[in-house]
Amino acid sequence: MRKKRQNRKEEENKKKKKKKKREDIDLPYPPEIAGLLTKYLTGALSKGLLLAEAVAKRYWRPSLFYFFATGQDQPQWQRSTVRPTAVNGFGFGSSVVLPVAGNVYPFGFYSVELKIGNPPKTFQLDIDTGSDLTWVQCDAPDTVCTGCTLPHDRRYKPAKSNFLPCKDPICAALNSPKSNPCKNPNEKCGFNVKYADQVSVLGFMVSDNFHGLGSGSLSNPHLAFGCGSQLENHSPDRPHPLTTAGVLGLGKSKASMSSQLSGMGITKNVVGHCFSGQGGGFLFLGAGFPESKMTWTPMLQNSIDEHYYSSGPAELLFGGEPTGAKGLYVIFDTGATYTYLSSEVYQTLLNLIRKDLAGKQLRDVKDYALPICWKGAKPFKSVRDVRNYFNTLVLSFTGANNNKLVLPPEAYIIVTERGNVCLGILNGTEVGLGITNVIGAISLQDKLVIYDNENQRIGWASADGTRKPR
Repeated sequence: MRKKRQNRKEEENKKKKKKKKREDIDLPYPPEIAGLLTKYLTGALSKGLLLAEAVAKRYWRPSLFYFFATGQDQPQWQRSTVRPTAVNGFGFGSSVVLPVAGNVYPFGFYSVELKIGNPPKTFQLDIDTGSDLTWVQCDAPDTVCTGCTLPHDRRYKPAKSNFLPCKDPICAALNSPKSNPCKNPNEKCGFNVKYADQVSVLGFMVSDNFHGLGSGSLSNPHLAFGCGSQLENHSPDRPHPLTTAGVLGLGKSKASMSSQLSGMGITKNVVGHCFSGQGGGFLFLGAGFPESKMTWTPMLQNSIDEHYYSSGPAELLFGGEPTGAKGLYVIFDTGATYTYLSSEVYQTLLNLIRKDLAGKQLRDVKDYALPICWKGAKPFKSVRDVRNYFNTLVLSFTGANNNKLVLPPEAYIIVTERGNVCLGILNGTEVGLGITNVIGAISLQDKLVIYDNENQRIGWASADGTRKPR
């Protein structure tokens, strides 16, 4: 009897210790975020509510993304720490390689961390090949940022000597093809950018050290970027305008990060990324890539496309058959979570998908995630469970020897937390894109995508973004 009591007491002590361990989780997050994670781990909060409250707290970092997605601390190599790496396993040669965090759903973007300033501060930036301007949330001298989501101590704070004058070529590149609006060449260079999701950012251009983006005497190059001191959200559907510290602009103009690094002779003007459908991946800047494995299409060359990675014309195929949508011009834009098609092309494709689903065990359902969704006989756990219901899409670039960008179902559908499957292709005309077609991050997953500005071409090849570059 005494031994049984002793065993029972030991078991109770073990339970108490286990409970205490789960209640007092030592995580590398602020107290309020650690508290939310504790509630999640102890079953007091669902993943959906955890995500919503974390957004409401306006605090994000890549390791937190990974924790939400897996329930584990992020592996060291997937943490977005910046260090130059020679990538030999993929045949890249010498390039600056940055680990990527994030995913298409539920987070809505892929990001990297960069260290800026002296002393350096770490900023998590949304990777955007659809814009040239890199910017961070910022408190300019004598002003406090309005609309900023970062705490004061984590914002960039420039000195007066950091501001860029209007006469700087970077300022002219930002406004091209329009003329520079500055009246005085020595006044501060301002910017005002508005994104398709109705978020706008105003501020001034500055320059400072970016740590780890070079080597030798240029290991911390001085680069121009935006001090975003006024953030506004014009969309009633998006209550929290920003969940990262800013944007990493990797477009084509001279103002982009890749162009600036190239101009200093640090890297070739080449941008590449590989986003994993499971989350994470890598981004690289510089020359050297598996030439023989790539499918290439020329970049368009005109003033309208000066800032964008665009190509065409292309024809859209559904299940290997023509859809009638021809002569399409597309922009490759990692800053767009989903893919956007012009209204006529979108409606044609949606009709084909619905016709193809007729007789299958999928029914229309409303889901907060996206406008067009379906439910099955039971909730789906992943895209793998539902991919066989959908056909493969192909963009055949008629001006490039009919080279094809193949989009399997996982490149245009998601499975939501509710277990529904939703269409990750949206009507671009409805959000103000007119007849522009945008290939977003969802359709660029599990591909090595390269923007070769040196040779004015865009390439892609199937790749595993979960592999650590070597």
